[in-house]
This record gives sequence, structure tokens and C-alpha cells, in this order.
Amino acid sequence: MPALDYVSVIRSVYADRGAMLAGAFASAFAAGISAFHTNSIALYIFALAFIVIGLLRYLNMRAFWLAAIDSDDALAAEAWENRAVAIGSALALVYGLWCLVSMLVVRDPYAELVSSTLTIAVMVGICTRNFGLDRLVTLQMALVISPLSLGLLLRNDVYHPVLAILLIVMLSSFRKLAGDIRSLLLSAVHGRVEASRLAAELDMAMATLEHGLCMLDERGVISVANERAIRLFAELGQPNLIGQPFGSVLADLTDSTMLPRTAVDRLADLISTRAPGKVLLCFGEDRYLEVTVSARKERCVLLFEDISERVSAEEKINFMARHDALTQLPNRTYFGDLASEDLLERQRPEAAERLVSLTLIDIDDFKHVNDTLGHMVGDKLLVEVSRRLRQALPVDSVLARLGGDEFVVYRGDAGDERRVEQDCTAILQAFAEPFVLEELTLTATVSLGIALSVDREEALDTLLTKADLALYSAKGDGKARSQVFHAQMDVDYHYRQRLKADLRSAVQSDGLSLAFQPLLDIQSRKVVACEALARWDHPELGPIAPSVFIPLAEEIGLISDITAWVLRRATLQCSQWPDDVAVAINISARDFRVRDLNDLVDSALAFSGLTPDRLEIEVTETAVIEEREIAQRVLSDFSKRGIGIALDDFGTGYSALSYLHALPFTKLKIDQSFVGDIEHNERSRRLLANVAKLGRDLELTVVAEGVETEAQCNLIRTGTEIQQVQGYYFSRPVPEQQIGCVIEHLNSGLDAGEANLRCG
Repeated sequence: MPALDYVSVIRSVYADRGAMLAGAFASAFAAGISAFHTNSIALYIFALAFIVIGLLRYLNMRAFWLAAIDSDDALAAEAWENRAVAIGSALALVYGLWCLVSMLVVRDPYAELVSSTLTIAVMVGICTRNFGLDRLVTLQMALVISPLSLGLLLRNDVYHPVLAILLIVMLSSFRKLAGDIRSLLLSAVHGRVEASRLAAELDMAMATLEHGLCMLDERGVISVANERAIRLFAELGQPNLIGQPFGSVLADLTDSTMLPRTAVDRLADLISTRAPGKVLLCFGEDRYLEVTVSARKERCVLLFEDISERVSAEEKINFMARHDALTQLPNRTYFGDLASEDLLERQRPEAAERLVSLTLIDIDDFKHVNDTLGHMVGDKLLVEVSRRLRQALPVDSVLARLGGDEFVVYRGDAGDERRVEQDCTAILQAFAEPFVLEELTLTATVSLGIALSVDREEALDTLLTKADLALYSAKGDGKARSQVFHAQMDVDYHYRQRLKADLRSAVQSDGLSLAFQPLLDIQSRKVVACEALARWDHPELGPIAPSVFIPLAEEIGLISDITAWVLRRATLQCSQWPDDVAVAINISARDFRVRDLNDLVDSALAFSGLTPDRLEIEVTETAVIEEREIAQRVLSDFSKRGIGIALDDFGTGYSALSYLHALPFTKLKIDQSFVGDIEHNERSRRLLANVAKLGRDLELTVVAEGVETEAQCNLIRTGTEIQQVQGYYFSRPVPEQQIGCVIEHLNSGLDAGEANLRCG
């Protein structure tokens, strides 16, 4: 028997001390009356025995309950069983002997009746009290039946033995009755234990459940609610749940928290129909409960899950997916959704005709800010730019960041062109004041490209293309201005697209050519180098200026292919010139990013057989600034190998003098803008002389570009420390087929006109 069952049985044996004691005294009283009636000393002894054994059993039972053994302490229970068996067996023997003495010794009908009747009655008590212990019941039955039956059997007649046999059969059946009762008890014990276990598990489940739980009875009244539900509704102003109709609780919440009526009605409908489902309840702006309804028969269970954090997280994720992390403005995708939705709305037949505007806003020279001040400053500038744009724009504008330093504004009802012009003016004026970024004061301007449309079928992509063309025009016209798209821009755009396609074909099919412009020593008038210049003669459009096709090549990623071609072709030409004449080749900023210039130069020198000291690499200040780290590494490698490094167009860019010291320049080419008016302007002559002196102090070879007259040449030679000159006065760029002849004639003392005439 399991320990739990065994202890339960032992406890049942020791139960109800009072009833046991009352039975003992009743038996003693009956034995005493019989003794008095028959004047039998033996019966008086039995009366006393009943009292003594009853008191012993009472004290033993009391000691058992004081011991308070554990429910699984089988060893202790066994000791108490042995004591119960000993005392119970003694009591049964007394009852049996009482009947035997009454029948064989006293032989009084009253005494026989009293002893037999009480003993049989006691047997019923034994079954009901000691049923749990089969050993005790068996011993007690044997100790009672044996003397009782012996007393009947020894009577000298036929009838008493028959009664003895019947009593043996009847009393023996009491053992089976005790076994049945024992089975019922154990079944009840098991059921109680299982019920307790299930109740404990249910209680633990409800206590540890992270969600609130309410059970409604068939009337819709809350019959069960866990602690979480009670606490949840208390926070919502409903501290009392148990016994309350859920409909009333819901009505009070609706009145106090402004719950959406549709959600409340949906929940009430699910509860009334006992249908499963889920309902989302919103309390205020940031409290959300998801109610899950389930039902079985007439009972309904509501599970309340606080999903406020999950909803908040989803909202943050949605916001992050649709907004720029830096400026918190809508991103490109979300902007496209907002603008496209409005444009579709405009296509509806009943929609009123309205002017829409789309404005692209680009920060002028933003890359320079990142390169010189760092990306952290650039990010702060973008945040401040977005703030100023919000303040300058009307409230119905959709402002977004497309990426980088480009913003876009969409207005679904722009009014008229005058209002659009006012909006653009407000944006430009918003950037009149400098930006104060911590301890840094920074001036920044923007350029605007505007596309306007009253066409209901105008698509967003078309508006963006037009605005982009207008922005390109605004930047080309000097920046810090606005430009509205017009038809000629579209023509120019398609013209540029055609040039891009044709330029790609020209590069692939070797359709470019080279021209060379000499650089002369100002004292000897001898050619010291020639600058290689790419030329493009379009088969239909004629010559395309380098100022047109070189930016196009950079835009479509062809510039490095052109640079590689020029390097290879120019070094091969230079190898055919006199040994004291070098070749200069221009390098784009993009070349530093997309190609390994060391490999290109090595390949060209190996192909032509030219020595490195006859090659000069010309870079602009813009190229050096945009790719400072790469440029410093590559140019240093060139310098170590004896390749000359020239800073071209000095004075037209940022003119950061630190680059003259930090990078391994060997030549400084002063831009032609310093030379143009030195014949008439003393200040210009002094400026040119000072720039030349700066270059000479840094041990650089100084070149003046754009020399076009004899007077300019004489002033440079006598009034400055410039060593080399370049310009139309000496020679225009000439085709590669003629440059060898031009070098020869210039070095022989002929002037440029005569040299070009003889070589033409």
C-alpha cells in the first residue's frame, strides 16, 4: 500500500475518540446490569475490563494525534498500527469471552441476550472503524466469533448450534464488508489527493500566468479571476471583479476610459454567443489589451494580455522602416507612398483640378563639409537643415529625406506659381543665417529644383525626373538658387543622355583622340613638357568640348577608362620626343576611387618604355580634397619612383595651403585667372608674383597657365619667379600627329604661329 494510503488508513482507525469511549462505557454498563441481574462476579469483571480497555484505547488514540505523523511516514504508521491491533484484539477477546461466560457459566437468558446483542453490534462498529486494517479486522472477528460460537455449540440442543453456524457465516461476511469500505475510503483518498493536486496546479497556473484570466458563469458573472486580472482591472479603476457581471464592468470601463464602441460591442457579442475570438481594446494612447474569448457549454473564459509594449515596439519598427533614422523625416519609400497616394486621389473624376509641386533640395558642397569637418559634423548639419526646412515649409507639405544631402518636398495643393515662388524664397532665406553646431559656425546654402504639374496623369517618377533636371540646372547656374523645370531642360536632358551613350561607344571603339599643349621654359623658350588632353570629335555633332564630355565621363564611370587610354597613348608619344621633354597627364578624383593608378602607370610605362622621370601626374585641389587619404598614399608612391606631381589650376579651388606641404608636389600650375589682367592691374601682378614666390619657397617648379600675349610673357619673366609658361601665345593644343614637329620647331627658335604653320 502506498505510504499516503497507509497513513490515511491508520488515521481512520484512530478517528473519533469520543464515540469509541462512549461505546466502551455502554458495553461496561450493559455488562454491569447483567451482573447485577444475575449477581455474577464474572460479569462484573467483564464490565471493569470494558472500562479499562476503553480508557487505554482513548489514551492511545489521543497520543496518536499528538504525535502528528507525516502523511508519508509509513514507519511511524506501522508502529501505531501494531498498538491498535494489540488493544483492538484484547477488546475483541473480552467481547467473545463475555458471550462464552454468559452462555456456559451464568446461563441466564437476559445475560445471554445482552452479551450476544452488544457483541454483534460491536462487530458492525469494528467493520466501520477498523476496516482499513485487514489484519486487525480478521483478528477481532476471530477472537469474537470463536468464543461466541463455542458457547452456542456447547449447548445441549439442536437449535443453538444452527444459530452458531449462521452467526459464523454472518460475522465472517463482515470482513468482506470491511474490505469494501476500505476500497471506498482509499478511492476517496485518491480522489481528494488528485483533486488537491489539480487544484494546486490550477492555482499555480493562474498565479503564474502572465495574462489576466476571468471565468464567467452562465449568467455572465465573473466567478473566477486570477491575481493578474484583479490587478489589471484595478489599474483601470475596477478593483472589484468577483461576483460582478462582466457587462457592467465593461460598461464602466467604456464610460471612464472612452473605449472604442465597436471593440466593446464585438467583445460583448462573442461573450453572449459563446463564440471564440480575439478583440483588441485600446485604453488611452498607449495601453492596449488583447482579449481572447473561449467557451465550453455555458462557461466563458476571458484571457487578457497586455500588449502595450508589443504594440509600441511594432509602432517603433514601423516608424523606423518608414522614416530616416537621423532626421526623423519620411524616407524615400514612405515619401513615395504618401505622394503616390495623393496623385492617385487626384486622378478621380470628381477630384478638383489642382497644381501639385515637387521640390528637390540639395545642400551645396556638402561633401566638402564631410571631408574637411568629418561625418559627425555633417550629420549634425543634416539634422539642423531638416529642422529649418520644417519651419520654412507650409504645414501641409510632405517633407522627406531621399538620402545623403538630398531632401524632397511634395505639395498636393501648391496653389499657384506665385505661391510656389514664395515657398522657394522662404526656403532659401531659411539658410541665410549660419549654422552653429556646438562650437563650430558653418555657412551652408541649398539649391532647389522644382517640378509643377496640373496634369492628372502625371506620375511621381516623372515629377522626380523633372525636379532633378531643374536641380541640375540650378547647381550649374551657381548654386544657392531655385529653378523651375521647363521644356528646354528636357531637351537638354535627352541631349545629355545621347552624349552619354555615344561617349560610351566612342571609348569602347577608340573614338577619342589626343592633343598636346607645350609647356616652355620662360628663359630659354624651350619645350620642357607637353600636357596630354583628350579630344572627342562626334561623327554627327562635331567636336565636343572637354568641359562637356569629361564631366559626363565622370558621371557614367568612364573617366578611368579614358585616363588609362590617355596614359598608354601619351607615354607612347612621349617616348618619341627628345629625352628632355616630359608628358603631363591629368588624373580625376574618381580615378583614385575606382582604379589602381599604380597598375595603370606601371602598365603604360612598360608598354611605352618611358622612364618615370619623364612622366608628370597633374591633379586638382578638388581631387586631392575629395580623396585625401588615397591621394596621399598614391602620390607618395609616384614621388618615390621619380614621377613628377603637379598641382593644377592652383587658386581656383579651396586653396588649402596645407596640401602644398602635406603632399609630394614637384610643380605648381597657377591658374590663368591670375594672368589675365596683369598688363593693366598692378595688384594682379603683385598677387601673381607672391603666389609664384610661395611656390619657389616650397622648392616647387612654378608654371603660369593661360599666357596669351608677349606683354604678359615679359611681365612674368621680369617681375616674377615663374619658371615655366603655358598658353595660346606659345601654342594651342595640337593633334598628336603634329606635336613632335611643333616641339622641334619651337625648340629651334620659331614662334608658335610659324611652328604651327609649318607643322599643319
